[in-house]
Amino acid sequence: MSVLDARVSGAEVPAPGSAEELRRFAQLQTRMPAVFEGVFSNPRADRTVVVIPSLSLDAEELAKISGVHHYEERMLCMLMLLRLPRGRLVYVTSQQIASPIVDYYLHLLPGIPFRHARRRLTMLSCYDASRVPLTQKILDRPRLVERIRAAIPDVRTAHMACFNSTPLERTLAVRLDIPLYGCDPALNYLGTKSGGREAFREAGVPVPAGFENLRDEPEVAEALVELRRQNPRLRRAVIKLNEGFSGEGNAVFPYDGAPEGGEELARWVRDELPRRVRFEAGGETWERYRQKFAQMGGIVESFVEAAGGEEIRSPSVQCRIDPLGGVHVISTHDQVLGGPSGQVFLGCSFPAAAEYGREIQEMGRRVAEVLKRRGVLGRFGIDFISVRRGVRWEHYAIEINLRKGGTTHPYMMLQFLTDGKYDPEEGLYRTPAGKPCYYFASDNLQSPEYRGLTPDDLVDIAVDHGLHFDSAAQQGVVFHLIGALSEYGKLGTVCIGDSPGSATKFYRETVAVLDREARW
Repeated sequence: MSVLDARVSGAEVPAPGSAEELRRFAQLQTRMPAVFEGVFSNPRADRTVVVIPSLSLDAEELAKISGVHHYEERMLCMLMLLRLPRGRLVYVTSQQIASPIVDYYLHLLPGIPFRHARRRLTMLSCYDASRVPLTQKILDRPRLVERIRAAIPDVRTAHMACFNSTPLERTLAVRLDIPLYGCDPALNYLGTKSGGREAFREAGVPVPAGFENLRDEPEVAEALVELRRQNPRLRRAVIKLNEGFSGEGNAVFPYDGAPEGGEELARWVRDELPRRVRFEAGGETWERYRQKFAQMGGIVESFVEAAGGEEIRSPSVQCRIDPLGGVHVISTHDQVLGGPSGQVFLGCSFPAAAEYGREIQEMGRRVAEVLKRRGVLGRFGIDFISVRRGVRWEHYAIEINLRKGGTTHPYMMLQFLTDGKYDPEEGLYRTPAGKPCYYFASDNLQSPEYRGLTPDDLVDIAVDHGLHFDSAAQQGVVFHLIGALSEYGKLGTVCIGDSPGSATKFYRETVAVLDREARW
């Protein structure tokens, strides 16, 4: 039997989740410090990055997001790594990505001929549009796994990059014999709503009043009752699935009309819960939500609200723990939220407001130190709810996204395009020439009128109206989720400017142009 036949038949691979697989994964991860120190720091070093943009999350929760299978395109920003002249990239998707979309990204590369970059890029596909996570699709195709391996010249200078790390990604890393630059799946509890609250308290960071590690409807009802007893003026509470995504797993329980307390309050909550709760995801029902809560657990916490004249915002901090143990605050954002009660992620502006940027950075750094002690590796985001009380802001940590989130790919695109750096002390991002950069980004630029616009149409429109990214001026518009445009009328944008106003202006111009062209 040949080596290929042995690999394809599974004769040389340990069973998923077995002690042998865990041992091999731990051994692979010991390579990451040497790769980070010897390869990442040298722009001319040989390297191979295998990008697996699998959203290995609950399929039913993901189905709530329009065009979610196109979210595998959000990591196409990593094609910008081909600006490194000896770098190779292997990008695997569920379905083929249209050539015009790939060409669009490659033409953004600064200082690298298109053909030179293209021959160092390997695009592979499962040809499978099912709701199964991409990584599972890959594992179900041993010959595809072998083609990925064949595209890696040297496993000693290679690593795998993923949207999130689960046992599926751990198994794939072992099958490919390369380390994963991401968190060990054994630590994923820290990225749940319950685990996040525990980490925040350990870091001494304020959280909304609430309860975690709840398992079923009676425990949810009991938590709702106790919150109201603790704070008789509380107007609303929020119920969150432990592994909800982009706010779509959240529900709100209003207390208007509730009795004052005692057994009467407990009875009222039990009776009202099924019919009073309001969901962020359209079409959700209590029966389905209750069953999902019993499967994955969750939390109940106070809904943080602003009183009359007060202002409320939702900033976030993005951090990275590198393979050498370094803790880095790499960006701050103000998130744009929507949905029935303002909990669904729509977009973000970079950086967060200067008036509280340093405060949330410090809180983020403290949380990152806790996660470092637990063994976390890679990028993650920390979301806050912030309320202006008089002259000061009060911040409440609400979630750890132990993965690449909605603020990750816009910032990575800015970095790759401009080669600049974020200064936490100054709270600003500057190019090598010292020019500050700002952006407004969205994953949810959507209209029924955009349906039918193809990727080629989008490129034509962008060029005709000067909406493309200008590398000389280092500002302009970069699109993502392009594959979702024609079918779902949905698109993502990163609008980069030299001031917050110019970034917002690029976004408004983009919306106006697309609206006008779509009607035409």
